[in-house]
Amino acid sequence: MSDHYFSAEPTSASRPRSFELTVGGVSVRFNSDSGVFSADKVDKGSRVLLEALLRFSDWTDKRVLDLGCGYGAIGVTLAKAGASAVMCDVNERALALCRENAALNGVSAECLSSDAGEGVEGGFDAVVTNPPIRAGKKTVYAFFDNAHKLLKSGGGLFVVIRKQQGAESAEKHIRELFGNCETIEKEAGYRVLYSVKG
Repeated sequence: MSDHYFSAEPTSASRPRSFELTVGGVSVRFNSDSGVFSADKVDKGSRVLLEALLRFSDWTDKRVLDLGCGYGAIGVTLAKAGASAVMCDVNERALALCRENAALNGVSAECLSSDAGEGVEGGFDAVVTNPPIRAGKKTVYAFFDNAHKLLKSGGGLFVVIRKQQGAESAEKHIRELFGNCETIEKEAGYRVLYSVKG
């Protein structure tokens, strides 16, 4: 079976690379490798999500979970903006990079091995995710379901998803779960959905 970015142990040969991202006035450096999602640069969806997040709120001292974090593009950036970040993924190579990238950017963040947030201690102010669409609807919806459990009352879920990759059905599922869902950003076919836990 070929590697996917949601494979627990990628077997593809290591090919390290690094790059920078500046978004919302925050500059971040990342180390990356083959076998992880969007290995060559921060993907458009994560950029759209980060731009929306950094406009939406002051993240200082907020406890945030980056669900399906990859090498830490979202979580490390929010940590650099002052958040207390927890990041989780099933991909062990991505998690190693996540720890490396937190250190590289001088932020402390917890990087946990977890499938869709299972086993993570809750009480988050926000859960942010660019979910692994190619892993299938069952996995993606597990992200939403677990996010609801892990948020504290009044906490928010932020999801980026492309219209053609199921944004409308995802919004319906999230609305049923949370009782609310609004689109706070639309750009290049991407939507950022936001819901608050009652």
